[in-house]
Amino acid sequence: MEDINKNDIPKSQSDFESDILTMPEPEKDTDDSAKTKDKVRIRDRISAFKERYVNFRYKGIVSIVLIFALISVILFIERTGIRFNYSNPNLELLEKNECITKAEACKTLDRNTLVLYNSSEKDSLSALEEFKIIFSDMKVGYNAVDLAQNTTFNFYDYEKAVILMSDINPLGHNITTLCEWVEGGGNALFALTLSKTPFSSVIEPKLGITDSSDNNALADSIYVDENFMIGGGRGFVIEDGYDSSHAVQLSEKNTTVHACSNDERKAALIWETKYGEGKFVVDNFGLYEKVMRGFFAASYSLLGDVCVYPVTNASTFYLDDFPSQIPSGNSSYIMRDYQTSIRDFYVNIWWPDMMNFSDKYGLKYTGLAIECYDDSVDGTTNAIPDRETFVNFGNMLMRQGGEIGYHGYNHQPLCLGNVDYKGAFDYKTWESYDAMEGAFDELVDFCDELFPDVGMSIYVPPSNILSVEGREFLIKEYPQIRTISGIYFRDADVDVSCVQEYDVSAEGIVDQPRVVSSCVLTPFMELAVISELNLHYSNNHFTHPDDALDPERGAELGWEKLKYHFDQYLNWVYTSAPNIRNLTGSDTSAAIQRWAAAAPKTEIKDNQMTVTIDNFHDEVQLMVRFNEKTPGNVKGGKLTHITGNLYILEANKDTVVINFKQE
Repeated sequence: MEDINKNDIPKSQSDFESDILTMPEPEKDTDDSAKTKDKVRIRDRISAFKERYVNFRYKGIVSIVLIFALISVILFIERTGIRFNYSNPNLELLEKNECITKAEACKTLDRNTLVLYNSSEKDSLSALEEFKIIFSDMKVGYNAVDLAQNTTFNFYDYEKAVILMSDINPLGHNITTLCEWVEGGGNALFALTLSKTPFSSVIEPKLGITDSSDNNALADSIYVDENFMIGGGRGFVIEDGYDSSHAVQLSEKNTTVHACSNDERKAALIWETKYGEGKFVVDNFGLYEKVMRGFFAASYSLLGDVCVYPVTNASTFYLDDFPSQIPSGNSSYIMRDYQTSIRDFYVNIWWPDMMNFSDKYGLKYTGLAIECYDDSVDGTTNAIPDRETFVNFGNMLMRQGGEIGYHGYNHQPLCLGNVDYKGAFDYKTWESYDAMEGAFDELVDFCDELFPDVGMSIYVPPSNILSVEGREFLIKEYPQIRTISGIYFRDADVDVSCVQEYDVSAEGIVDQPRVVSSCVLTPFMELAVISELNLHYSNNHFTHPDDALDPERGAELGWEKLKYHFDQYLNWVYTSAPNIRNLTGSDTSAAIQRWAAAAPKTEIKDNQMTVTIDNFHDEVQLMVRFNEKTPGNVKGGKLTHITGNLYILEANKDTVVINFKQE
């Protein structure tokens, strides 16, 4: 054995204490001199310790032991579900008794808009139903008059008018009054494609129309000017388009076209025409569906000097069925492209790519946990899930700023025996209320065990199916659930599809519909995205880990192409709306609570605009279009430009004052 020099062996603790005890007393000196000597002694001791450590033969072994100990602690935390402070919510959910529904908020609005419709006209009624929701979401106070029943109204009692009729003959002599009212400073929107009639011929020149045809033209695409709508500067396909557009030629004087057909015709689909001191706006695309609400909202916002309405300002991304059990075996598409198993694809390719998207665009995923995929509906819960996979994926999800919500013990919707899926779904119904409760209790316990102290407040129904009894069951038995997230557009003709509007229910539950899905957006979904960016300043998307396995969701393209399309969609959204807030599902629900309650009132006087917000809590996000004014300094909020004359106003007080710049 090699001899060991005793000088290489560090002194024991007693040796160090002995050294300190036998040190001579310091000489009495001035304060400055004593401090200097103390510093020298401390420096000498540190140097002596460093020298002893450098000469310590086994310091490498000690370092290795410490590193392994640190790794062990990290792995222990990861495996046991102990979590760090992963999420710092942007907004806190309000208590249920603090919530105000849209309907309650709208009761306090000034009714400054007149809506004229004809109940004997099918398109008029369809448009009316859409505008009722558009106006409740924009917090526009209005009075609606059915010209089939009543012709008593006065334009001069209102600031704006919306005409929801293709055939304007029922207006009769009021057409002349309408034109005089607009010429004097009123603002009118013709939201339906006008029919060619003697009465329409009278008003067409005032709408900027120099010539028109008796026949309608095909409307199968729309190009939106980038200064008119968020997400514009490009064309969109209108699926199932038909001859729904009035073929017109427009005057170049006092007329601005904001949207046209995306072809060589450049047929005008949305335009405005100044008339005297007021303005006419015309929608000429003839589609009165939910997906077009944002286009109608943008058209309405052209009326008046300034238009202000609340928005959610939220971009949210859901991962359905995540974390969950990873399918076993292989996929032909994954083997074709990567020569690996499904599990290895999830762990080594799909999830790292999704995290890269999070890093690139700031996404905060909301995962929706499924414990297993058995078909048990009798309340027995015998599944043995892969806990390690759940913990690893769940903790990584939350560490990058995301959160986890409930999806189900298995993928069987919360429906009892009275539900008929009408052949649209191959699902079972739960044998009893107790069986449904037992299974959901298992999911809650499972998540609590793996992710202790993680507040889970969101429920998303499997396949977007939720019965009335299922909703009541959630509200009664699980008060921690504050959000139910269904879908915005109906995708199956069954009564239990969870189709929603953004709102807060009387029970204090937030209804937060997910709008678009998958990596490859259809033309319909692209219309939905631009529509929602302009109505709610919202982007709400969901996808599944197994999109790359399902040919109906693009698996044949391969993950690389799916990933490319997803990146193109994200780039479009965040280029168009660079200041939109990336929020988790519960953060978005908190934003919806504030949006639903907000009831702004706008007053313009002299060179200043005052926005007073009823039901203000701590902040409200508002969309502002400055049509005839230029904003200056702001008091009580922050104004951020988006595109054209559109701004987002973040109000941090219930009264915001904006001074206009002198022209």
